[in-house]
Amino acid sequence: MNQPMEPWMEELLHGEDSGDKMTEKQARIFEAAIEVFAEKGFSGSSTSEIAQRAGVAEGTIFRHYKTKKDLLISIVAPAMVRLIAPFVLREFRDIFKTEYDSVEPFLRAVIENRIEFLEKNKRLFKILIQEIPFHPEMQAQLEKIVFSQLKQRIEKVFSKFQADGIVVDWPTSTIMRLAASAIMSYVVFRTFFSQRDGVVWDDAREREATIDFIVKGLTP
Repeated sequence: MNQPMEPWMEELLHGEDSGDKMTEKQARIFEAAIEVFAEKGFSGSSTSEIAQRAGVAEGTIFRHYKTKKDLLISIVAPAMVRLIAPFVLREFRDIFKTEYDSVEPFLRAVIENRIEFLEKNKRLFKILIQEIPFHPEMQAQLEKIVFSQLKQRIEKVFSKFQADGIVVDWPTSTIMRLAASAIMSYVVFRTFFSQRDGVVWDDAREREATIDFIVKGLTP
């Protein structure tokens, strides 16, 4: 394992409220699994490679985790419960306290608020993006822990925009889905593809284009 530990990993491994403390071997397995899952995805990973990177016997993994799926869930579930949901709500607090006269500054605040967290926690984000579509139990956790806590707050913002006549009179769930899709595509491409060889990426231009695309699409 040769990559620096991301902040969320430090929190889960060493946080004061982390519950039962991991053994040194468990911590190595945890770090190696994150590295392999982020690089190759769940289906492309093997417990033998995770064990090799962790410097343990493969049987050691199965003494702590019954299956490879259990190992994935042991990483993602506590990250969502203890880190993602509290972070999202905490960091969005100031955004929802602010009164916005138009959609553009609200979208800009949301996008800029997310970039720093994703830059610091790329492997967690990559695992979530890769695996959430294929694991219903993870989708249910994300819905229960994160989305449900944000939905009412975001709906309130867009309902105000609709009352002011600056956003189309569509269901707020539709508006949120369309806006989130555009923002997520920008964030994913920016985070994982923009620095590849041959890719021409002007981040300021792409961000403004994303915001402009959403604003024009939602204008009555």
